[in-house]
Amino acid sequence: MKYRMVGFLGLFLWLASGALPQAQGPAAKVNLLRTPNGGIQPQALLDERGTLHLIYLSGEASASDVFYVQRAKGQTGFSTPLRVNSQPGSAVATGTIRGAQLALGKNGRVHVVWNGSNIAAPRPASNSAPLLYARLNDSRTAFEAQRNLIHLTQHLDGGGSVAADKTGNVYAVWHAAGEKTGEPNRRIWLARSADDGKTFAREVAIDPADGGGKTTGVCACCGLRAFVNQQGRLFVLYRTATEMTERGMFLLISANRGKTFQGARMDSWNLTTCPMSSSTMVEAGQTRGAWENNGQVYFGGLDSTATVAPLAAPGSTGKRKHPALAVNARGETMLVWTEGTGWKKGGSLAWQLFDGSGKPTSEKGTAPDVPVWGLATVVAEAEGSFTIIY
Repeated sequence: MKYRMVGFLGLFLWLASGALPQAQGPAAKVNLLRTPNGGIQPQALLDERGTLHLIYLSGEASASDVFYVQRAKGQTGFSTPLRVNSQPGSAVATGTIRGAQLALGKNGRVHVVWNGSNIAAPRPASNSAPLLYARLNDSRTAFEAQRNLIHLTQHLDGGGSVAADKTGNVYAVWHAAGEKTGEPNRRIWLARSADDGKTFAREVAIDPADGGGKTTGVCACCGLRAFVNQQGRLFVLYRTATEMTERGMFLLISANRGKTFQGARMDSWNLTTCPMSSSTMVEAGQTRGAWENNGQVYFGGLDSTATVAPLAAPGSTGKRKHPALAVNARGETMLVWTEGTGWKKGGSLAWQLFDGSGKPTSEKGTAPDVPVWGLATVVAEAEGSFTIIY
């Protein structure tokens, strides 16, 4: 895997010139929804028809099930849940960042990956935890049998991710150990499908060590995020563990369907322990990301050469985690996060709306009772409002 390190990305541009219209009139409405059926760790996407696709976990934290529902445009209720995992109890919610992630691919097909639990099968040859994948069948009535995508790696820990494009490419991405163990030697791995998830090639390493560059390492119990934008560019955002102390964010970008990558360090965080963090990405005129650093949450553009600093949520409690992000057609950005959540500890929900120029608006709020191992997701509805699910 060819890799070329570049420094042009620097920090983040907030808004590409002319990329989005400026908001006019009152700020967008915010709708709060609890995850259906008492579920946790929701992940939601809105398709081009306005259908909301949602997955969530339910059951024991160490042996959970993944469920999928959808809500048609203009409707208020969700469909009957479909279980994604074909083996009961084969998902894991413990730690918040090991749960399922969702992508919409060719013709709107749903793709899901998740970390396998201790009882999950099939397993890699190493008998370590599998990264499991399932896709919605052709008739969209059920999910196909779950498959393990790990062949060459071991010690899966932080959650994997999945991204897909409209032409049938599906990318499963995770971090794990190869021949060498330990956080400084963990790698970012990619398994690619060119046939809409029917088959996957064996994983290949895509991080800087795969071309002679300095190893970034990967923070073992943090999640990562993969994303494909409208131009088919693949983005991977992850937390490093360089020399066990540098745990800032690192961005990889591929413009040729995962064959080669460019990358740059996004920020710095001197920390000797794993913060068990997550990140997210979304597209609205440009690709944007949101992540955590030292108890604060930030967001900014990821595909510009400009060097404008990312934006932080106003104020700080020092306990902010698990950001979610959405942008509506008016150019307003909704940043959502949790407050006070931690190991075996629930917390509260918080959100802040930013206008088209990146300034915080008066639309902000909090809500109680984010459950243990819980987080939130958010989508921008077709008419411009935001729906937060937690």
